Amino acid sequence: MNKLENKVAVITGGGGVLCSTMAHHLADLGCKVAILDLNKSNAENVAQAIKAKGGEAIGVEANVLKSDSLTQAKAAINEMYGTCDILVNGAGGNHPKGTTTKTHFEMEDLAKQEDLTTFFDLDPEGIKFVFDLNFIGTLLPCQIFTKDMLGKEGCTIINISSMNAFTPLTKIPAYSGAKAAISNFTQWMAVHFSKVGIRVNALAPGFFLTEQNRRLLTEENGELTARGNTIIEHTPMGKFGEPEDLLGTLEWLAGPGASFVTGVTIPIDGGFSAFSGV
Repeated sequence: MNKLENKVAVITGGGGVLCSTMAHHLADLGCKVAILDLNKSNAENVAQAIKAKGGEAIGVEANVLKSDSLTQAKAAINEMYGTCDILVNGAGGNHPKGTTTKTHFEMEDLAKQEDLTTFFDLDPEGIKFVFDLNFIGTLLPCQIFTKDMLGKEGCTIINISSMNAFTPLTKIPAYSGAKAAISNFTQWMAVHFSKVGIRVNALAPGFFLTEQNRRLLTEENGELTARGNTIIEHTPMGKFGEPEDLLGTLEWLAGPGASFVTGVTIPIDGGFSAFSGV
């Protein structure tokens, strides 16, 4: 019997490219998968695609920033499949108002230009949005779904951190700080729940082309932007990641092979974090 067969897996942000790929893989491994997304049709589309292959899945509308919404989602999942065994916190993202235009501040930037966002122009509300979406959007699902895991064996939480958590990337201070918070929170939760058998770990994807970052990394004709070229030059494997590159680590952390692994954030980055740039 597959060690993950009949496990109930809940994935927030499940309508996105990376998380939908993870949802498909967990379903292929025999999990009953609940895809949570703010956009219900996106969640249902992923669930339908899984069911079309013979898997078990349900699409559920949920707002990861509202406890009531998550509680309702949990009730629907519990009624359909039972209690949660695996929680993947995939909801997250950045916001333009938490992003600077340039990588470095220069004195001439004090002469305000209409199309220039400096450090001094960063919008606190935009930064708050990024921190809420990434950190609170992980905290609340953990609060709601870990209640299902108490008293059970083989339960695990997998958070989604980022390469930003190790060394912040230029231009995106809010996102970098929020993902650093996720890695720290992963360690905290791993300790906090260690006595009740819940393991807590995180994936730290490197650079994967998604709809959120495609405009930053590629031109309309498909060629790399200057930032995209810099990333490839600093990725020893010389390419962007594919969603499938996450699946081996996901499967390992979700299953019994990682039964003594908790509190770690694992880079899946083609060597980006290992390269000094020289």
